Amino acid sequence: MDREHLKGTVKKAKGSMKEAVGKMTGDKEKEAEGKLDKAEGSAHKVAGDVKDAVRHGTE
Repeated sequence: MDREHLKGTVKKAKGSMKEAVGKMTGDKEKEAEGKLDKAEGSAHKVAGDVKDAVRHGTE
């Protein structure tokens, strides 16, 4: 697991927690922040996958 994968995993977990708290408290802004964090986490994971593909393609 490289840095991008780790960033993505952490960001997605953080986003899930924010989204859950937002839903429980009725805070739509916090819920939206959580969804945004989860999307950013997914983007970091894709970036990590691309880096892995490039790295393995050049070996």
